[in-house]
Amino acid sequence: MIVPQRRAVGRGLGILGAFLLVFAVLAWLLTFTGEEGGSSPWASAVGVIEVTGVIDDHEEIVTAIRRFAKSDQIRAVVLRVESPGGAVTPSQEIHRELLRLREKKPLVASLGEVAASGGYYVASACTVIVANPGTITGSIGVVMGTLYNVQGLLDKLGIKGTVIKAGTYKDIGSSIRDMSAEERKILKDMLDDVHQQFIAAIAVGRKMDEAAVRPLADGRVYSGEQAKRLGLVDQIGGLQDAVAIAAKEAGISGEPRLVRAQTRQQSWWRQLTSQWLGAMSSNGAMGMRMFFLGPRLS
Repeated sequence: MIVPQRRAVGRGLGILGAFLLVFAVLAWLLTFTGEEGGSSPWASAVGVIEVTGVIDDHEEIVTAIRRFAKSDQIRAVVLRVESPGGAVTPSQEIHRELLRLREKKPLVASLGEVAASGGYYVASACTVIVANPGTITGSIGVVMGTLYNVQGLLDKLGIKGTVIKAGTYKDIGSSIRDMSAEERKILKDMLDDVHQQFIAAIAVGRKMDEAAVRPLADGRVYSGEQAKRLGLVDQIGGLQDAVAIAAKEAGISGEPRLVRAQTRQQSWWRQLTSQWLGAMSSNGAMGMRMFFLGPRLS
């Protein structure tokens, strides 16, 4: 009587183990297939990478780009941009990695509501850019955070600040004294240099002469329609149009399966709230920004 019970328990545990194994495999398949689950994970697919919100970090986006670049199943990639821009260096890191990706696979940008400044910077690395008619894009320029001089206020409060430094310009941008003309020139020259880098990057990505880009790079914004007329955008359309273009260039027939890269970016409105409240950026220091705060239709 005891032996059959043990055998029954063993069979039950075996069935349970097999069920858990099947469940784990199905969970992996669903994770791999992303939004368009139901197709085989080994079928040809179009990868979708989303750049959402203020660009203050590059690691997750760059990791996703590299993962899709190595994947044999991902035949083409769509970069969905919904960003007003952000810090210079993360934008450049993403842009550089996208240039490497487009040497291997078709790469199409889809511009959402806002793809301005740093958002357009990263999109310019794609071989084709698709924008909605009312997309806010452009804003090709560089800005440094507002530098306040609170010396007058501190004087009224009877507070005096003292800076001890080694290096003539170590406290450049100090909030407790006026900025000298020479210091202003130093900062302006630096911004001009980064601005030129921005122009050069767009010229490379869009295959335009720098002389043709420069008049467009005065910081103004454009609608998607305007950007197309100026050569900054290739086609008017939405995300599905961008996916169709990427699939066609990759030779995928029929409805392409989408695989979305998993990132944990903070929503852009929360990041903007932090900016308005005076929170420090993620690099913890005064820095240059490729950033646009623009109008909304409401």
